[in-house]
This record gives sequence, structure tokens and C-alpha cells, in this order.
Amino acid sequence: MDLSNQQIVDCPSFKLVILGDGGTGKTTFLKRHLNGEFDRKYEPTISVEVHPLDFFTNYGKIRFNCWDTVGQENFGGVRDNYYIHGQCAIIMFDFTVRLSYMNVPTWHRDLFRFCENVPFVLCGNKIDIKHKQVKAKEINFYRRKKNWPYYEISAKSNYNLELPFLFLARKLVGDDNLHFVESPALAPPEVIFDLDTEKWREIEFLNCIGKLPLPDEDDDLADDLRGFDE
Repeated sequence: MDLSNQQIVDCPSFKLVILGDGGTGKTTFLKRHLNGEFDRKYEPTISVEVHPLDFFTNYGKIRFNCWDTVGQENFGGVRDNYYIHGQCAIIMFDFTVRLSYMNVPTWHRDLFRFCENVPFVLCGNKIDIKHKQVKAKEINFYRRKKNWPYYEISAKSNYNLELPFLFLARKLVGDDNLHFVESPALAPPEVIFDLDTEKWREIEFLNCIGKLPLPDEDDDLADDLRGFDE
């Protein structure tokens, strides 16, 4: 492990910036890990909140200092200060709000203006909700053309909640054999998510995206995504 630039408290710690439009579920996702509960009431983050989140691995304990930034665009100038010295990131969109997905390129560009080449992961939240506005061919853009790491998650049903952190921990440590030896104490899921059905959906999704053509242009992510509109 390269810990030369890490702040050492009682374990290696890393600054994680979690990004995305307001209302995508960033704070709820973090609080699910922090206290196990699902926060039913949406209260927008006003500026920034920093939540230390510990995971126990086969390397020992590591800490993500999670910077939960405001999602509203009119706070952009304030928000920029919180990217500095970021070491990893989660970019989140909401499956039920297509605009939150269309804004992913903006969040990605903002991140890499300050944090060049840091590991990051794209997360689609609220996968448990049936009626989604984001299409498979749009996700195909990132999964195939950009080869971005991507996870579908649900804070409400505890689905895949650890995987984004596991991916980032492996990248930061530099060992794909890193694994978590303890799981967070989560409250029971708010909704029952049929994992078997979801596995079949993922298989069908992968079959679907494998047959979809990729866009030709690569200069501007937002322009390419607009080309997916029907």
C-alpha cells in the first residue's frame, strides 16, 4: 500500500468526493452506511458534510472521509473548493430522473479539473423502482465505450451498497484481492428487492447492450448522450 500521501489517524484514510445532482440519494446512501438507517425525508445538503466511513479489510481498517457536496448547480463556485486533494470519487445519478443522468458528464469534468486520474465509480441509484427514465443504451455509452466502472445500487433495499467502496479500496490499495471482512450493520431493507429477478434483468441488460451500436463521436460526452434521445 502506498500511504505516502495519506492522513494517518488510526488507519489509512482517503478523501472521497461523492457527486451528483441534488436528490439522487447521495446523503441517504452515506447515512445507510453510517447508522444503518434509511432516511425517508429528503433534506438537501446546504454546503458540504464530511462523514468518516470505516471498512474492515484483509489489510486492516481503512477510512473513507466522504465529502457529501451540494448537488445544486448554483452552488458551483462553493462546491469547487471541496474537490481539492480528493483521492477518489463516486458519481451518482437517479434512475427515475433522466436529467440527473444527462448531467453525469458535467460532474465528471468538474472532478477531473481538480483530481486528475483519481479512481472513481459511476452509480445508478434507486434501481429498485420499476418505472425508470434512463435507457439501457445510455448506460451502454459508459460501460462499453468509456469502460467506466459502474454499479446499480439501492439504498432502500441495501442492494450492492458495499461494491462502490470495495472497488475504490482495491484501486487505492493496488490489490484486487482486497476484500471486506466485516459488513456494516444495516437496518432491514425498506423494500424487498427480488435479487433473482434482478440477476436475470442484468443478464438481459448485458445481452442488450452488447448488440447496441456505439456512438461514433468521442469529443463531448454530453453531445453523444443527446444523440441517444428518441
